[in-house]
Amino acid sequence: MDTLETLTARLETTEDIRAIVRTMKSLSAVSITQYERAVVALRDYQRTVDLGLQALLRDGVPRESPRAGTMARATVIVVGSDHGLCGRFNETVADRASRALLGGPAPPRLLAAGLRGAARLDALGHSPDAMLELPGAVEGLTRTAHEILLRIDAWRGAQELGALHVCYNRRTETARAVPYIARAAPLSRDFLTALADAPWPGHSLPMITMDRGALFSWLIRQRLFLEIYRALAESLASEHAQRLAAMQAADRNISDRREALVAQVRQKRQQQITTELLDIVSGFEAARSSESVTDTPEQPPRDA
Repeated sequence: MDTLETLTARLETTEDIRAIVRTMKSLSAVSITQYERAVVALRDYQRTVDLGLQALLRDGVPRESPRAGTMARATVIVVGSDHGLCGRFNETVADRASRALLGGPAPPRLLAAGLRGAARLDALGHSPDAMLELPGAVEGLTRTAHEILLRIDAWRGAQELGALHVCYNRRTETARAVPYIARAAPLSRDFLTALADAPWPGHSLPMITMDRGALFSWLIRQRLFLEIYRALAESLASEHAQRLAAMQAADRNISDRREALVAQVRQKRQQQITTELLDIVSGFEAARSSESVTDTPEQPPRDA
């Protein structure tokens, strides 16, 4: 049977866990906002890159990425998570990548961002060729995206990189984590053609002074960087949304458990107080009875 000391210790532990859960809730809520702002901030930069491509395409640069003809082996980037407490986040994205991208007779190069996502892929029979840890804050997104680009450049140097796909979870209006696949390279002919045929958004045409081939390659690389950066940011926002939901459910359960423990502690304390009062009353009654017996005068003996 639980004692008052045991119940009090459990209540203190529950309070500590509740504080940790609420801290994680606050951290996830703040992180979601930061990563979503990072995605919004990409739009202006992407617009600038697309305008640069449009200016080059208007002057006769080939309308498809020059990398497409030299790449042979496809590459898949799967973005998972490094930490748990986010439901089926890693299972969802790994299963989606496994079904849509990782089958067939010629397996692609596989890069896993997120250690738990990599473990899930390995469990499905797709051992990653490279693994990277995810950043812990928005400030680390650029560094991680560049690390992925360096790995892709190394594979391209060996002429083993074909179409590049990125698989990750992202938030929608109806769900916190929906797997999504984006083709990052090469850029489609339809996209480049649409850029070339679009009207220039200005009164004067742009003038290009640097080497057009070098500028075109740099812009293509920036477009690839943007796709990877967006995938990382949206995936991390989705991960924190999943974790926030898990922590909200845990907070509710902990609150219910705390209320039950508080009721048990109060009941146990009341029982202990009642027992002590009864002991005091019983002791008092026993002492008073003893005094009554002691104070009774002895009767003189009768004469025979």
